[in-house]
Amino acid sequence: MAQPRRDSIKIGSIGGREYRLGSIYGAETEPTLEEVREQMGRRPSLADVKQEAYRRKSISNRLVTGASQLTVKQSIFPICLVTTLFFLWGFAYGLLDVLNSHFQTTLGVSKAQGAGLSGAYFGAYFLGPLTYSGWIVRRFGYRWTFITGLCIYGVGALMFWPSGVKRSFGGFVGSMFIVGSGLSTLETSANPFIATCGPPRYSELRLNLSQSFQAIGSVVAPLLAARVFFAHVGSKDLKTVQWTYLGIAAFVFLLAVVFYFAPIPEVTDSDMADGEEQGTAYDTGYEDKPLYKQYTLFWGVAAQFCYVGSQVAIANFFINYCEDVRPGTTQARGANLLAMAQGLFAIGRFVAAFAMKFVKPRLVLWLFMTMIIIFTSCAMALKGYAGIATLAVVLFFESCIFPTIFTLSLRGLGRHTKRGASFLVASVSGGAVFPPILGAVADHSSTHIALAVALGGFVVSWSFPLYLNLFKAKELDGYLKSKVGIEVSRDSSMEDGRFDDKPAVSHVAKL
Repeated sequence: MAQPRRDSIKIGSIGGREYRLGSIYGAETEPTLEEVREQMGRRPSLADVKQEAYRRKSISNRLVTGASQLTVKQSIFPICLVTTLFFLWGFAYGLLDVLNSHFQTTLGVSKAQGAGLSGAYFGAYFLGPLTYSGWIVRRFGYRWTFITGLCIYGVGALMFWPSGVKRSFGGFVGSMFIVGSGLSTLETSANPFIATCGPPRYSELRLNLSQSFQAIGSVVAPLLAARVFFAHVGSKDLKTVQWTYLGIAAFVFLLAVVFYFAPIPEVTDSDMADGEEQGTAYDTGYEDKPLYKQYTLFWGVAAQFCYVGSQVAIANFFINYCEDVRPGTTQARGANLLAMAQGLFAIGRFVAAFAMKFVKPRLVLWLFMTMIIIFTSCAMALKGYAGIATLAVVLFFESCIFPTIFTLSLRGLGRHTKRGASFLVASVSGGAVFPPILGAVADHSSTHIALAVALGGFVVSWSFPLYLNLFKAKELDGYLKSKVGIEVSRDSSMEDGRFDDKPAVSHVAKL
């Protein structure tokens, strides 16, 4: 009889058959440490990595493909391609903030009901990563998860048309849930892909740079809304919303075709365990442990849940805040102010990514999180343009929080990386919890007072970087010294390693 996996927990037995928690949440798709070590001595060359990247078939998550050895140059093309997905959900997220306020006017819903749009969008993040999208990325790999997510997103965008025809807020909520399901599937694959595709020492920097384009999408969306939704149409018109999402659907279906043919290297959980084993030479403190003992991961999940909930709540009610602290502000003016704040958010991502080249990511995270708490407190006390400017500065410091929590929480997971990423993406569902609470408080008092809800979430999130800097500093700093994907082998020629068919540098020497 097969021995139960070390990382599974017995939850009961029925009819003599034992059921363990690992079989429910995905342990059976992960490699064992013995399987990884057996393959380390015959790690595929980067020529094999390139060949596999062009094959449009699924790759076993238990297989060491050698993709964990990719250098910076070799990872540029796939990272740039996947970065287009970040712009997509940044655009969708930016539209969500404005649609929330727009539907309050066109469909006559309250602030709390309008927050239901966010509830549907971010509620899908709880369902997808822990069930179907998490299973797809482990069973079929990144390429097919990208394609699946794009197709689901496209279907949700198409559903906006009949919802507009019927002027049904419930229909829009349902459509947004499907859109959120597609985007959560994309995030379940894109975030860990960017974090692991390339040298480990640049993981935080890579994800912050890629997510900068998500921030750009969040800037473009409110500007489009201000110029299109409110500028030249009646306050009750929904036609522009319908045509916008029809265009989005056409684009994402086309992008799904592009991802089918594009070279996508597959970084499996076995590759991550392989890389972690090599990283022990740089004092990373890596130790293979069952997933349920990865306490840093679950603290990161809790921090991410509270942070995202607070971030989304502030973005959703930014326009309402402007109308509250400066009476007479129109929706179009509020959308422009939101776009300016999102512009600061985008700038903050680039600033944080640049800073991480010189300052340790754990310190950048702690500093930005501290400044968020300070400026949110000030925004609660100020009114007029001073309050609006202060809240906009909060968005600047929010910029690097999500990607930095994400990558720091993945450190040391090894063969549990994809499952750990699924939990982190599922924590985005905090965006479904905090906005309705803030909206209910705003309905009974004012938006600037309701910011206390977001402030509470930020305080909880702040505990995570505090913990990292006090108790995990040595291990995290070890990854910044790692030579995996950077150190050049003297006896290897990497003419086969790059995805642009040009001569390339050597890969890491096998340990």
